[in-house]
Amino acid sequence: MTQTSDNVTWLTQEAYNQLKAELEYLSGPARTEIAAKIAAAREEGDLRENGGYHAAKEEQGKQELRVRQLTQLLEHAKVGESPADDGVVEPGMVVTIAFDGDEDDTMTFLLASREYASGDIETYSPQSPLGVGVHGKKVGEDAQYELPNGKIATVKILDAKPYGG
Repeated sequence: MTQTSDNVTWLTQEAYNQLKAELEYLSGPARTEIAAKIAAAREEGDLRENGGYHAAKEEQGKQELRVRQLTQLLEHAKVGESPADDGVVEPGMVVTIAFDGDEDDTMTFLLASREYASGDIETYSPQSPLGVGVHGKKVGEDAQYELPNGKIATVKILDAKPYGG
């Protein structure tokens, strides 16, 4: 999730509305539909060998997990607010970095959750190793983060601007 303090999720109004609509559907009509599927499968008899019943119960479990995820995400959402344009890297910022100080080897990404982005830019979570490494750094500063192989990578912050969506 995209976070600034430990629990704040930054979302555009569009993303918030979309997630809220998904939650309302999953909490209402979708629950009724899955309950009906389970009841119909239960009437078929022996539950140990009833593939339809087990599939419906598995679908119900996944649906309930998504309901919990959406509820938590939306409870901590900050909608329509952008971080300050002060050159400090924080969630909601488009960040350009140079690897090992080589300004020809750069990457630009959005520091946010995938729900925040519109899909036109690569997105890294603030909880990812790169996200943790760059968070709070200022333009011109170096940041370090741990690679999957355990080595430490160093990047230089070249730019940090609020995401325009």
